[in-house]
Amino acid sequence: MPADDLEFEQMLTEFEARHSPEGLLERYARQRPAYFWFRQVFALGGAAVLFLTGHPQAGLLALGTLVFGDLVDCAFLSTVPRKLAKGVPHKQLYWLTTLTALIQSLTSLALIILPTALGSPSATLAFTMAFIAGAGVNASYLLSFHPAATIVRLATLFASGIGILAYVVWQRHISHEAQLYSFFAFFMILFLIYTFLQYSRRGFAHKTKSARRLLEQSRKLALANKVLHEQESEVRRLALVAQHANDSVFVSDSSGRILWVNNAFTRLTGYSAREAIGAFPAALLNGPATDAATNNAIISAIKAGKPLRTEILNTCKDGSTIWVDTNQVPVLAADGSVEMFIAIERDVSARKKHAKELAAAKRSAEEGERTKAQFLATMSHEIRTPMNGIIGMADLLRDAGLSKEQRSYVETIRYSAEALMRIINDILDFSKLDAGKSIICPVDFDLLGCVESALSILRPKALEKEIFVDLNCHTPLPALLHGDDGRIRQIIINIVGNAIKFTRAGGVTIDLSCTTTAAGHTVTLAVTDTGIGIPADRIDQIFDQFSQADGEITRQYGGTGLGLTISRILAHEMNGDITIRSRLGEGSTFTITLMLDHALADAAQSPSKSPKTDAVKAVKLPGVKALVAEDNMTNQLLMKSYLKDTEMNVLFAGNGHEAVRLARRHAPRVIFMDMSMPGMDGLSATRKIRADTSITQPTIVALTANVYASDKAACLSAGMDGFLSKPLKRAELMGWLNQI
Repeated sequence: MPADDLEFEQMLTEFEARHSPEGLLERYARQRPAYFWFRQVFALGGAAVLFLTGHPQAGLLALGTLVFGDLVDCAFLSTVPRKLAKGVPHKQLYWLTTLTALIQSLTSLALIILPTALGSPSATLAFTMAFIAGAGVNASYLLSFHPAATIVRLATLFASGIGILAYVVWQRHISHEAQLYSFFAFFMILFLIYTFLQYSRRGFAHKTKSARRLLEQSRKLALANKVLHEQESEVRRLALVAQHANDSVFVSDSSGRILWVNNAFTRLTGYSAREAIGAFPAALLNGPATDAATNNAIISAIKAGKPLRTEILNTCKDGSTIWVDTNQVPVLAADGSVEMFIAIERDVSARKKHAKELAAAKRSAEEGERTKAQFLATMSHEIRTPMNGIIGMADLLRDAGLSKEQRSYVETIRYSAEALMRIINDILDFSKLDAGKSIICPVDFDLLGCVESALSILRPKALEKEIFVDLNCHTPLPALLHGDDGRIRQIIINIVGNAIKFTRAGGVTIDLSCTTTAAGHTVTLAVTDTGIGIPADRIDQIFDQFSQADGEITRQYGGTGLGLTISRILAHEMNGDITIRSRLGEGSTFTITLMLDHALADAAQSPSKSPKTDAVKAVKLPGVKALVAEDNMTNQLLMKSYLKDTEMNVLFAGNGHEAVRLARRHAPRVIFMDMSMPGMDGLSATRKIRADTSITQPTIVALTANVYASDKAACLSAGMDGFLSKPLKRAELMGWLNQI
């Protein structure tokens, strides 16, 4: 008997399917052909009678007619299961099988009509009645499966019987006494068939009902056994868990007297089970320092039969005191009365001891946060001044009539300085916003121009990654709006820049729309990418400061973790918001909503920006192979420029895996290894190279922005020969090249 409830449900479903109209028709279609040869034996017997009475041709005709009719019926019935499976309507097949049953029943009349026509009616009358009785019983067998077919067959047989009797009486072939017996015999046959019909119908109904009831009872019994087994297993498991639990567990009666304790109770209090059983917990464990109000609350809960969770100071057998978190739960009997109490207690002395320390630490952390915010703001200001000088001097140098190559170097300087400036600005902006200071400066501006200028800054990076950036305007846009176009551009650059950063294939689509009311304009930008997506459990934290979806993301893709935080705060400053929808591996949609005012004047603004680049000098090492493992393209260009005049054969790797592969293949004499790269970092790559005996071991120099002693020690322990700090100085690089 199946023990799984699903199996019983399947069995019940199959049972109902077999007894549905479609199922009964299919069973009829299978069973009727199954007895084809049995019916032909009956037909052969009738044909043999005609042979023996001197009518061989009539016997063959009767046999052929009966076989033909049965073949027509069975041939069509054999196709019914397939037709049902293909979806042919049940009613259509039901009436078609009724028609084939009529054809079969009409052909069966050959054994009634031919003997009567060829022989003496008085002699063939008994044969005719016997044939009607046998055929009627045979037809009645499948009444419950196909009532219409059964009725058609019986009606044909009864009509033929009445016809034969009427013919015999009309022709006066038999005496009145024989006629009376014949009519009586015919009605006896009718009664016999009717009785068989009732028996067959009731028997089928009883069998069906019994089978269904048996299935349901078996299912209920199996479920009851399963529940009982699970309960017994649960009781055993709970007993084992309680006995071996790390928390102290004791069971007391309705008055509070201890009935049972586990091993952890003895370890916690020092009292053995023999000492504890029969005692009241308060008398056993309370000491002078125990709070009386807490003890009274426990006693009141026991008397009232209510659960209680509290903390209380207990005294152990050796006199020491411990704080315990006690959770006491009543177990109720069937009549609702309290049968026993189960108490689970845990030592929380350490937590109590550290509670004050944690509170002090919290106050210290809050003070540290304030100090940090002040420090970041101060440092950002201090760094912005020389950074502005660098960018300004780069602008002057770019316009000083340099060659194309020199100009590209200056552009790289400017681009790198601007990238650093953006980070500094992010930190300063966040410090201001975190301090509650507004940094919104509204002006009249062109919304479309603002969006397009932001995208023009980002498109080169998208082209470099071979992904698209599309802008779709879904509504007409006002010529001018009143808002902070610089902050709006900053939001777009942060959100779209993030989308480009985390998209490897496909692209980014920006859907822009604007709804105008009397109060102002609601601007909506939906930024949809086909990137890596965000795990569902990280979406709520994505806008937290210094946070990204995954710690690994920071290392692989970079970023301060402030961009999204600042963008959302700026959106809030403009009475809007930024929301996100994302599926891991399928991309994300950031929806930016901003509330802007009507333009005050009749003028538009359209700002423009400029690009980036850098320069160097060298030592002669013709033909010497050098490998630069660096994922940042600007740093690669910088190294390429520094090493250009050395006449070295320089190879570049974008990650640790590629660095190991190129080291095996080209055996460079020196490797400049960036410590932080996607996939495999520089330390891991160095360990792999040092462990590979097939590689001619090169000089490995770390390229690192970290100048802490611990970072330098990590480089040396990984097998590096030294390190160069970023920003890289050409003189230091040449110093290392002179040593190889």
